[in-house]
Amino acid sequence: MKSMVYSLLAGFMLVSGFSCYSNCDCDDTGQFEYLVFGHFYGECGGEGCVETFKIEYEQLFEDTLDQYPDFSQPPARSFIKLPAAKYELVKDLVDQFPEQLYSETDHVLGQPDAGDWGGIYVEIKHVNDPARSGFWLLDQMESNMPQVYNDFVDQINEKIHLINQ
Repeated sequence: MKSMVYSLLAGFMLVSGFSCYSNCDCDDTGQFEYLVFGHFYGECGGEGCVETFKIEYEQLFEDTLDQYPDFSQPPARSFIKLPAAKYELVKDLVDQFPEQLYSETDHVLGQPDAGDWGGIYVEIKHVNDPARSGFWLLDQMESNMPQVYNDFVDQINEKIHLINQ
């Protein structure tokens, strides 16, 4: 009887281990890891001039450093977790990400914040897939950008507005 209990327990642990492993897709190549998005305005005063957020692991985080981007590399960030209700407002932004951005040869598109109209920062990372990972600074002046990017910029601005309500 004792060996049967041990056998059942061992079988349960084995099945549980496999089911947990099959649900964990964190090592899959190309798996979405995070999306950072925000806006920045150089000729601006106050906390809202640089707003940056991160969607990661079905959660939303806000950057507390609020650094204006230097256009050559992603800035240092320090994120704090926001309430789950805020994540629910923005979780579909990942689905709005334009596939065309992956094929851009430059990470600065248009003239972000050149005329005090601000810029958009976006960064995405896919596990083990550098071709689908990167960062971009997008112009907010619609006449400087292709429509597909203007639509994405509008979505980002809408999400930032929803978060800040």
